[in-house]
Amino acid sequence: MLNNDDMKKAMLLGVGLDNKDGHKRVTRGDNFYLTGGSEETHEKMTETVIKFNEKLARKGKHLQELSREEFRDMMREAEGK
Repeated sequence: MLNNDDMKKAMLLGVGLDNKDGHKRVTRGDNFYLTGGSEETHEKMTETVIKFNEKLARKGKHLQELSREEFRDMMREAEGK
């Protein structure tokens, strides 16, 4: 197990590319940064990272501690797939 000094910070980055209204949307959190997108897309990205972070907290893990498989499975669940 890594201690806090040894851990590298991981971050989720979401970029929405379907913005046509000119509004600049940015949402930040402890381990995520979301930018762009239509109102609907940005809202969906925000909802997904919030659900993902709730699942992460329930597991008692940090993003950087997840294996690729764990990450993929948790993200699919958060997306509702």
